[in-house]
Amino acid sequence: MASGNGDGASAHGHPRGDRESGPYVELDRDAWAALGAATEQPLLPEEIDRVRGLGDELDLDEVQQVYLPLSRLLSMYAESAGALHRAQEAFLDQPQPPRTPFVIGLAGSVAVGKSTTARVLQQMLAHWPEHPSVALVTTDGFLYPNAELERRGLMARKGFPESYDRRALLRFVMDIKSGKDEVEAPTYSHLVYDVVPDEKVVVAHPDIVIIEGLNVLQPARARDDGRVGLAISDFFDFSVYVDAATADIRRWYVDRFLRLRETAFRNPASYFARYGDLTEDEAVAEANRIWDSVNGPNLKQNVQPTRGRATLVLRKSADHSVRFVRLRKL
Repeated sequence: MASGNGDGASAHGHPRGDRESGPYVELDRDAWAALGAATEQPLLPEEIDRVRGLGDELDLDEVQQVYLPLSRLLSMYAESAGALHRAQEAFLDQPQPPRTPFVIGLAGSVAVGKSTTARVLQQMLAHWPEHPSVALVTTDGFLYPNAELERRGLMARKGFPESYDRRALLRFVMDIKSGKDEVEAPTYSHLVYDVVPDEKVVVAHPDIVIIEGLNVLQPARARDDGRVGLAISDFFDFSVYVDAATADIRRWYVDRFLRLRETAFRNPASYFARYGDLTEDEAVAEANRIWDSVNGPNLKQNVQPTRGRATLVLRKSADHSVRFVRLRKL
């Protein structure tokens, strides 16, 4: 895979010759868009407005040309999992429990637009009649509460793998793939920048579950006794990594910080209300400081190294539009 600062393709987005024998097939924007040309785009403009993230340049063309083919592909994978379940039931020659939900992991940096991607896919996949119930869970709820992060000395490393309750997250994914009728996930508030006590998201009988977060593709860790445990990605049926050049992601982060300074940071209840009165120059300096001390190192050390574990990579250009797609070969 290309480095975070490189393009990973030729100037026109076509695959390089040295990638032809690699594990991915790479399609440029036009080739990928052609895959959805014969399918009607199900989302209305107002639905796109609702799922668009702050600063994301998401329009009807992007949905039609990028996310429609992706939703078709994911739907095909989900249907194939159902067919495999029926074939296994026939092979075992005995009734089996109902098929467990199809689980999609979605990873990428802060400010790269992965939350918007997750929301768009949730809406589009739910329009397909084969799987109308699509749940979306973010891993933010599995962060340790701020008080616990303070106790552990991890507040300055919020978002790093060690700041999450990984056991609880793993139990959640295992319960989903065990076919439990209802599974609960904790809720996170970006306004107060903390887990909300006693507030849960209930996932009940979904056909598909999208799990979105910075570190969802992290490999399993070695235990103190040398054994290797399970990773949540072990239970994914498909995974997506939203990628871009590091310099672009950093710029998007700073731009988003400036927009928040004019919106959410003005709310007295916001954890970041103190940033609301910064001048623009002060806000830019603070955003760059946070990037350099937290988000940039986390991206380089923990998030980018998981990119090669994804089934599919969406590579964005500087304007936030997807430039090309890499799909792992079967």
